Amino acid sequence: MATPYRIYLVDDDRFLLDMYAVKFRTAGHEVTAFAGGEDVLAALRESPAPDAVLLDIVMPGLDGFQILEMVKKEQLAKTAKFIVLSNQGQESDITRAKELGAAGYIIKASAIPSEVFSETIAIIEKPV
Repeated sequence: MATPYRIYLVDDDRFLLDMYAVKFRTAGHEVTAFAGGEDVLAALRESPAPDAVLLDIVMPGLDGFQILEMVKKEQLAKTAKFIVLSNQGQESDITRAKELGAAGYIIKASAIPSEVFSETIAIIEKPV
């Protein structure tokens, strides 16, 4: 296997967090799951940047857009690829996420876990 990647998953849906975490861990990647924005921001401020952060948009407390704004403002995790994983599929949401620095946007409802996995790996490995 290639080098294992460090992946952060951020979603308030415990079931989805567990499902995606299992998918990435089974492939040998290191996964840290966060149920909310404050926790992931604290981790991004303290630890070395992960390779990717999969981020839901609609969450209690800080939403995904606010997290992206704070990451950009504080210049956190500059080497990480931020990927929005959301049920919000409006063009305006996708555009806003990309303007805030998201490297990808995956709509949960139309992607099975293996597609989320392969898309995430492709985004991580895509040259800048």
